[in-house]
Amino acid sequence: MPKSALTGSRIREHRLMRGIKQADLARSIGISASYLNLIEHNRRRIGGKTLRALSEVLKIDASTLTQGAERAVVTELQDAAASDSEVAVELDQIDDLVARFPGWAAKITAQHRRLRALEQTMGGLNDRLTHDPVLSEKMHEVLSTVSAIRSTASILVGTPDLGTDWQARFHSNIDTESRRLAESSASMASHLDRLSRRDTGRATPLEAVFAAFDGRGHHLAELEEGADPAELADKLPVLDSAEARSLARRYFETYRADARAMPLAEFEAAAQDAHLDPAALAGQFGVPLEAVFRRLASLPRSATLPDIGLVTCDASGALLVRKSPSGLALPWFGAGCPLWPLFAALSSPGVPLRRVVETEDGAQFVAMALAHPSGPLRFDRPPVYHATMLLVAQDDQSHTNTLPVGSSCRVCTRDDCDARREPTVLGRGQSQGLLTTGGNRS
Repeated sequence: MPKSALTGSRIREHRLMRGIKQADLARSIGISASYLNLIEHNRRRIGGKTLRALSEVLKIDASTLTQGAERAVVTELQDAAASDSEVAVELDQIDDLVARFPGWAAKITAQHRRLRALEQTMGGLNDRLTHDPVLSEKMHEVLSTVSAIRSTASILVGTPDLGTDWQARFHSNIDTESRRLAESSASMASHLDRLSRRDTGRATPLEAVFAAFDGRGHHLAELEEGADPAELADKLPVLDSAEARSLARRYFETYRADARAMPLAEFEAAAQDAHLDPAALAGQFGVPLEAVFRRLASLPRSATLPDIGLVTCDASGALLVRKSPSGLALPWFGAGCPLWPLFAALSSPGVPLRRVVETEDGAQFVAMALAHPSGPLRFDRPPVYHATMLLVAQDDQSHTNTLPVGSSCRVCTRDDCDARREPTVLGRGQSQGLLTTGGNRS
């Protein structure tokens, strides 16, 4: 079922969540209850004035009703289905599940994300144990001492006529090495205990920071008012590890610096006047273009602003910032779509790129990307570049020369994509409602 066909289901779900009767909602927007009933059962399309009136009464963005704020949830459910190919999953009904039972859908995706995070944590612990220099040194000491004791004991057992003086010397060596073995073992046990007590958190530190921003809609009112980034990081429950809090402080400091350079009220008015033109805003406030990208993405949602997303990556392609706009889910795990202008910008540092991109669902976004140095330029080492991409949703969807993109190869079904690096998990069996794991058939 196309996402656009689920608008009625979303309207009904939000109406029930707010305890509004169907007749009362119909009366408040000037239509009959029978017509609203047809809309809610996806038997009548809706748009324009009626859609805006419904969004105002339900106190929700119109884009959330039409495109669904749950695009990221749908993508994660698809990824969760792919993680267990032995269980048949009705992939063609995922959109309906998310629209009708958003709580269950969120619960499933949260558990899937939790499992993936635990897998990464276990992988990190395994890597830490494998490459821990202290543990390696202690283990080497233990093995060397055991070898020395065994060698000495073998000499004593194999040489029964050994002189008294030599026996005393070998007994002394065994005593010395035994004490050394006990000390090395105790030291190794202490080190392992410290590792076990270290706060590893519920996810990787970066994912915890993503969750902190997502939970606030990427608008941090405390920092807008000048709060201390360290204090905010310490009080957010989702930042449940020392590493996550340390990383969040750096992100929060950047947010506060942007807020000070571009005060909210002044910037909102300027953004409206400039029609969200980042270049004009960068010139007006005297800040880098990437700072304007971040600031636009941090604006609070409103009826006068389009949906805005933001992505930042480093030169390896790893995502460092992710704010998903409705209609384009950004992956939590793995890499994104190779066709994003975000990655093309890395090949031309300092050159702004602008393309209109289109998702599989037909949602269109103006994508503006720029690669920029992540720190001060120096003569003694090459610069390290980050790329930042701003995504601005287009309401009219009228652009014809668009760049087809997706979220990631795993959940993209485009048949003729030359950039595909792995088969999609959404095979042809999707039309029968079953997960297939065939080859690169998209």
